[in-house]
Amino acid sequence: MTTSPRDPVPTPRTLNRPEGRIAYDVAGNGPLVVLVPGMGDLRSTYRFIAPALRVGGYRVATTDLRGQGDSDTTFTSYGDTDTAGDVLALIDELGGPAVVVGNSMGAAAAAWAAAERPDLVSDVVLVGPFVRNPAVSAFNQIMLRVAMAPPWAALAWKSYLPRLYAGRKPADLDGYLRKVHQSLKRPGYAKAFSRTTRTDHGPVQARLGDVRARTLVVMGELDPDFPDPRAEADWIARTLHGSVVMVAQAGHYPQSQQPEVVTTAIVDFLAEAGPRV
Repeated sequence: MTTSPRDPVPTPRTLNRPEGRIAYDVAGNGPLVVLVPGMGDLRSTYRFIAPALRVGGYRVATTDLRGQGDSDTTFTSYGDTDTAGDVLALIDELGGPAVVVGNSMGAAAAAWAAAERPDLVSDVVLVGPFVRNPAVSAFNQIMLRVAMAPPWAALAWKSYLPRLYAGRKPADLDGYLRKVHQSLKRPGYAKAFSRTTRTDHGPVQARLGDVRARTLVVMGELDPDFPDPRAEADWIARTLHGSVVMVAQAGHYPQSQQPEVVTTAIVDFLAEAGPRV
């Protein structure tokens, strides 16, 4: 997918939060859409669908998580609710309400934000969403904690991350993975990432009943993070009274593996609600 000549160049900015700055960029005109990446990822995970949404008539903001990408590592806490607070602050800054699109842990943040501030979050698109804790044994939890310890977290993530791209690979995947790895090798970032891996999704699951925003669940059919991706997507959709789009030949990152499919799904979903100002 290429950027149209009509697509405006995003403007890099920072959002001041009590303990540090959150990096984001924004461009376009129209209703606001905020794109939130998952743990250990960069806001450029949306490098294919953001231009299409802007050309399609939306003002699009892509944000890094705290302690990742170009955001600061000065925060004392990391996780779903912290990210949700950052997202809500960004919507306040840019002028809401907004559609929030979140991938993986970013989806949990989107759900929490929708529950917390229904006046600011009109719709949510949950991509490869973790909105509850997976069924993992105590032994495996300990092993994950060890594997993601700060001294070797960047190397461990470099080894594991390619597995999450089951199915079709983006043409620029090798270069993108190098960018992610180099980002985590900077001073302080592996430690922030390690702390983020300890996120407990239980608080988000407890708030799912408070979500009133229209919901679309987008799940890769080959997502290796879930034993049965379809069953997980259906459970989330039933819980949030939403709909599901399953993406063929995609793992945990359908937004970059099958961007045309995901963009079409988002645009069609938003069109169902009618025009917004």
